Amino acid sequence: QLQLVESGGGLVQPGGSLRLSCAASGFIRDDYSIGWFRQAPGKEREGISCISSSGTSTHYADSVKGRFTISRDNAEKTVYLQMNSLKPEDTAVYYCAASRIYSSTYCDRNKYDYNYWGQGTQVTVSS
Repeated sequence: QLQLVESGGGLVQPGGSLRLSCAASGFIRDDYSIGWFRQAPGKEREGISCISSSGTSTHYADSVKGRFTISRDNAEKTVYLQMNSLKPEDTAVYYCAASRIYSSTYCDRNKYDYNYWGQGTQVTVSS
């Protein structure tokens, strides 16, 4: 069973940066795509970024493109989300999730394709 644990959330001022981590443990294979999702109060959970298992393909939602960067270190079983130029509208609980349905060079931000989820980490952007 794969377990995912997010960390790195917190309170940051507008324009600031945070780096989220998603650490995998348990029955680990390298063929998981990883997605980052977020959910603000009263809103649907949205997929904001994903990275293929090979790390060669990444995708971003328009709302974060150019500000967020996803990366992975398979040796460390960790995926990162570097978030720069944060805005108040980025405030949400951030989740990472894993999927094995994609090829090694593809990923998608569809939450229904992801089977394993972390518990989430709160990100608050406020002055």
